[in-house]
Amino acid sequence: MRKTLEDLYYGNITPCDQQMVHGSELKKAMDRVTKCEEQLLALLDEESQQILVRLIRSQQTINSITATENFILGFRLGVRLMAECMDNNDGDINFGGE
Repeated sequence: MRKTLEDLYYGNITPCDQQMVHGSELKKAMDRVTKCEEQLLALLDEESQQILVRLIRSQQTINSITATENFILGFRLGVRLMAECMDNNDGDINFGGE
């Protein structure tokens, strides 16, 4: 536990900074998106390219906000589960003879 707290204090825990596994389904999907984006940009005039870039950046912002919110919700759920596990007197039989 101490190591985790120290890592958190010193900024060594960065859940949003993860590497994709080479050859994974996520990496393959990201490669397909990149290829499609490049193909679309080649087909569009400059004004349309700007619209596409704005669309892509807006979607990236949405994805980032969603990832942050899901992380927070998951963390809160984990804490609630841990807190509930600590309640020894919530049933008909006491745990540990208490």
